[in-house]
Amino acid sequence: MIVGVPKEIKTREYRVGMVPAGVSAFISAGHTVLIETNAGVGSGIPDSEYQRVGAQIVSSADEVWKRSEMIIKVKEPIAPEYARIQPGQIIYTYFHLAGVDPELTKTLLDKKAAAVAYETLQLEDGSLPLLKPMSEVAGKMAIQVGARCLEKAHGGKGILLGGVPGVRRGRVTIIGGGVVGLCAAKVAVGMGAEVTILDVNMERLTYLDDVFLGRVGVLASDSESIARSVREADLVVGAVLIPGGKAPKLVSEALISEMTPGAVVVDVAVDQGGCIETCKPTTHDNPTFEVHGVVHYCVANMPGAVPQTSTYALTNVTRPWSRKIADMGLVEAVKADRALARAVNTYNGHVTYEAVAKDMGYAYMPIADALAGRK
Repeated sequence: MIVGVPKEIKTREYRVGMVPAGVSAFISAGHTVLIETNAGVGSGIPDSEYQRVGAQIVSSADEVWKRSEMIIKVKEPIAPEYARIQPGQIIYTYFHLAGVDPELTKTLLDKKAAAVAYETLQLEDGSLPLLKPMSEVAGKMAIQVGARCLEKAHGGKGILLGGVPGVRRGRVTIIGGGVVGLCAAKVAVGMGAEVTILDVNMERLTYLDDVFLGRVGVLASDSESIARSVREADLVVGAVLIPGGKAPKLVSEALISEMTPGAVVVDVAVDQGGCIETCKPTTHDNPTFEVHGVVHYCVANMPGAVPQTSTYALTNVTRPWSRKIADMGLVEAVKADRALARAVNTYNGHVTYEAVAKDMGYAYMPIADALAGRK
């Protein structure tokens, strides 16, 4: 199979879809790998490293897309890339279709492209292995950037999360106790903050209470506990995930207006529409805005700021499934691997992931039916 790795063009996105070790594995298996010039430079990988292991360096994005049967990326295609998508092409990347430009889904359907989404590849135990490493990065970063935004010079109330003797510590509320929430709590506790985690899963709350040895507050998540915890917080982290679907709006604008001026919210779920009503996607160039005096940090590709960590963490987990697609072809790979089947969001002009179809108003076709060519 001819596999293409274009340079990411989203604002301040420095990650790359494949590292030299991955290229080497593909070449050894008899595949061809096309790397766009300077695709890996932002992650500290020069073209020479790709050439050393057998990749072909291609000067233009147009050529990479045109020649490749499968495109491996990090972020979803954006408007300048829509015209580059080839009919029937396999695109293996993060899509978050329910939370991005609806025109992307329309383009994928019109071109009968196969959208294989990292974020919906799900194992039998319910885990999301391709989402986990970036959730870990984003969770840890959420506290870093939140602490920075709390500084007066950045619009915050001027609170040090860890406090000092004789002065109260900063209060952090984390909505969602999954991978993002756990990693955010680790950093917040390490900084000395007063931390509360809310989740609807009581087993998860019991686990978190055990992990942190009682050093964090764990609350059953409902409208009352969310309202109370958000009002009292200096920093709120939105860490809610509905696989493939839009995040539920758990914090209303009215509740944001009740927070103290200079408080901060970081919505890690913003690439899925956000779980805080006042949030909208921002970029690393202009990461924050204020609503009712509350600083909002809503960068949709947070891990892109630390690419030398993120790229390797991501490609460590994405490589086995991309190899399976290349070695077997998408149809046979999907038939053989139920986790991979769940990752296919569009195929042959159909939406094949139910949550995406529901949120975007398309008819849903199970992937098995789409593969069989049923109508």
